[in-house]
Amino acid sequence: MRGLWARMSGRHVAVTRLYGMLLLLLVCCLGFIALSDEVTEGETQDFDERVLRALRSPGDVSVPRGPWWLRPMAEDVTSLGGAPVLLLVTLAVLGFLVLARRYRTVLLVLVATVGGTLLNGGLKHLFARPRPSVVPHLQHVVSTSFPSGHAMLSAIVYLTLGGLLAQLAEPRRLKAYILTVALMLPLLVGLTRVYLGVHYPTDVLGGWVAGLAWALLTALTARALRRRSPALREEAHRVVE
Repeated sequence: MRGLWARMSGRHVAVTRLYGMLLLLLVCCLGFIALSDEVTEGETQDFDERVLRALRSPGDVSVPRGPWWLRPMAEDVTSLGGAPVLLLVTLAVLGFLVLARRYRTVLLVLVATVGGTLLNGGLKHLFARPRPSVVPHLQHVVSTSFPSGHAMLSAIVYLTLGGLLAQLAEPRRLKAYILTVALMLPLLVGLTRVYLGVHYPTDVLGGWVAGLAWALLTALTARALRRRSPALREEAHRVVE
């Protein structure tokens, strides 16, 4: 009887988690559509420029507010969302998965990261929003502004890899720690993009929302594939040797 009750409780938790993920995905998609519509119509421009100016010295907009060490620290933190660092992190995790013989999981990670990169490039090309001009950029940039590539790609990579690592952890406190770190990294990266004047706040918000939506879609796809594929399900629960 206890075993039956435990199985029923486990199924209830799984179904609740699934519906929660689907609801959050829907909210992210609708939120991004609404935000992009406001950005395209220029409704957010005044707010965006006010925030950027507020982060600079009143007497010289080329000087950021804060102590002298804040700018170099922001430059270091923002690199965590750059292509070189994200590529190295992804390759390191892929190497681990190959050594652990989790080849199907390797494909899932590749689809998530490569697909997310292509999606970000497509969105940037679609909206073609110019970079901020109200304050000087404190870092060299070349692409368009909306959505923020650093914010979006860091959300995709860190949340996808964080969810993967959380599957390998048994205690809930470890799962919570891993997912918290995976959420904090994109948050910090996005904030530094605004501080450095290379993105509007709405660019970063759009990147976060789109990145979270893609990471959720990837997780839901992986969940569906595991239900259909006994080999993938066994691989996901295999103890690393």
